Amino acid sequence: MKIDVLTLFPQMFSALNESIIGKAQEKGLLSINLVNIRDFSLDKNKRCDDYSYGGGAGMLMSTQPLFDAIHSVKGENSHVIYLSPKGKLLTQDKVIELSKMGKDLVLVCGHYEGIDERIIELCIDEEISVGDYVLTGGELPAMTLIDAVSRYIPGVLGNSETTSVETFSNMLLEYPQYTRPAVFSGLSVPEVLLSGNHAEVDNWRLEKSLELTQKRRPDLYEKYVKNSENT
Repeated sequence: MKIDVLTLFPQMFSALNESIIGKAQEKGLLSINLVNIRDFSLDKNKRCDDYSYGGGAGMLMSTQPLFDAIHSVKGENSHVIYLSPKGKLLTQDKVIELSKMGKDLVLVCGHYEGIDERIIELCIDEEISVGDYVLTGGELPAMTLIDAVSRYIPGVLGNSETTSVETFSNMLLEYPQYTRPAVFSGLSVPEVLLSGNHAEVDNWRLEKSLELTQKRRPDLYEKYVKNSENT
């Protein structure tokens, strides 16, 4: 998968060269192309912000450099996403959808008070938010989206089963997990996990997932119950 990232601060994305995402790029499973929006500014000082019509606090990103930056990478197979608090919430279902749509992703990282509405109308296919809060820019949300989507690219994770049993994969939070030693600081691993009885282990894990989801995310639990009733 190819992902183009349009940003005013490409140096922030150095974190994506580490760990699993970094290895995925080394293997050629993932290509991340960072595009500095300032490189497209026709202003002699490479300025990329301007005043908002109608007044108000803050500045907007300039239309010209952003428009030209988008079109420098946008092709027929591109899906352009603007990371915005006004967008649809990024969910696990959306992550899977993006990973399987068979298109190159173009991620637009906003700054200041946002971008001109005409850029959204002319260039953006979808607006996505990572949560009901406001950040200083779209770089961290873009990294979040890249990390989440990349995990569903075949070969990126060592165990393909991982994504099928983790939190949100079936509308349930993931069950508690344990590793060695069997007793740590006076706390023991549940006996069922040491029994070797896979059926009992599966039942215990489902039970714990249901308990956690009902307690911490009743909204997800309700969806799970309704889905179970309809199947």
